[in-house]
Order: sequence, then structure tokens, then C-alpha cells
Amino acid sequence: MRDSVDRETFLRWAARCLEHIRVGDIYQIQIGHRIDVTTGLRPEEVYARLRFRNPSPYMYLCPRGDSTLIGASPELHIRIEGDRIVMRPIAGTARRCDDPQENERRVKELLASSKEQAEHVMLVDLCRNDIGRVCRPGTLSEDALMTVEEFSHVFHLVSTVSGRLEPGVTVWQALAATFPAGTMTGAPKLRAMEIIDGLEREPRGIYAGAVGLVDVRGWCELALCIRTVVHADGTYATQSSAGVVAQSVPDAEWQETLAKMGAAYWALTGEELR
Repeated sequence: MRDSVDRETFLRWAARCLEHIRVGDIYQIQIGHRIDVTTGLRPEEVYARLRFRNPSPYMYLCPRGDSTLIGASPELHIRIEGDRIVMRPIAGTARRCDDPQENERRVKELLASSKEQAEHVMLVDLCRNDIGRVCRPGTLSEDALMTVEEFSHVFHLVSTVSGRLEPGVTVWQALAATFPAGTMTGAPKLRAMEIIDGLEREPRGIYAGAVGLVDVRGWCELALCIRTVVHADGTYATQSSAGVVAQSVPDAEWQETLAKMGAAYWALTGEELR
């Protein structure tokens, strides 16, 4: 196993991001890293193991020429049905364990956390701003705010934002207006992306992109490409990131990245990622 960054370097990155926040460059930023694993497992076997360990709303096994995409994404990027567009941003994470009482405590702590609430509301606002570019005035709504959803290794805070598209807006125009997702970059988007580009050592590639279905009538359902493994040149790679805000503790953000990669790492190695 090879990690693109060690813990100490990641902590320094997080500290630099906190300084950017302190001086007003950004409000929130997503920084992450990648793990590479060499194994004799075939992509189909990795997919089956991932599906067993972390069944998710968006499961995929996609051959892509000389690489294969294997994923269990929890997050909808955009869904378009008729003129209605929906986004379901995820921001806010707590690690799951095997103790039901401890899990209940962690969920309560997640819901009560001012840090997680601030990050989530900020990114929901960014999401509203993104789809507002292609929606009719007065049609935006928050259909659900900060509900807790449970997955194999983590709990997440999830909201649902929707609107009615302006006449003639295509799937590709809606995707362009909302991409990249604020939950994968930070706010303001452009400055956050500049900082990410200066910190992260390797390009993100397909990570944080979108994967799903589009039809000729204009319907689509596209998930964020997270909790995903890429197989290429005999090696598997998986990535994750964590959101840094003013109240962040760098080591907690490091632990969050490991929790998010936990299911994919288990699918590849049969081991827990600590």
C-alpha cells in the first residue's frame, strides 16, 4: 500500500488551510489524498466485496478502455426529471463502530456539532447558488435539511435542494453550472480549487467527478465519483477528502479521510484502514 501523503504532511496542509480561512481567503476547503494498492483481485471481485461491505445508493462497475471504475457512492450530484433538478449535498461525517449505544452518541454529537452544521449549511448555500444559475427565479427549495444517513463505516449529514430549470436548459448546461461540486472543493470555489491545486501532489483524475446515466430525453441521474476505486496498470487507487473549516482539528480531518476510504480499502485488502 502506498499513500500519496503521510499523516504529518496532511496535518501541515490542514494548518495552512486554517490560515487561509483565518485571513479570509476561503470559508471551507476539501483536501484529500490517495491510496494505491496492488492485489491479485479482479475488478469484478473488488466490486462484489465493495457491494457486500458498503451497499450504497449508487453502485457501479464501469470498464473504461484501459481502466475500470468501481464505486459505491452515497451522494447524488444532480437528478433531472422533466424540468425539475435535484441535488443532495453531503457534508458532515461521523465514524461508525460496532457498539449501537456509541453510534447513537456519535449521531447526536454530529447533529449538535457547530463545526459540522456550519460546514453543511455553507455547502448547501453553495449548492443553491449553483443550481440557481439554471433555474427559474423563485423555484429553489430545501426539501430536507441535515438529515442523518447511515453507511457501513460512517454517518453523514445530507440535505436535498431542488428547483425548476429554465426552458431549454440541457443536462450538460446543468452539469456545467454545478460542477465541480462544492462538497468536493469548498467555498469560494475558485480560490479553494487554487489552494487544492497547490497542496495535493497528484491530479484527482476521475475522483470527485460524476458518474451515472443520461438519456436522449434530457433525464439524468449522476452521482459524485466518491468512495470509488480505479483499476489501471495492475494497481487499484482510492481517494477521499475532508472539509476544513475554522473550527477544524487537523487530526480529526485526517481520521475522516481514513473512515471514508475504509470500505474501499477493505474490499481491496480484507483489512481495516487505521
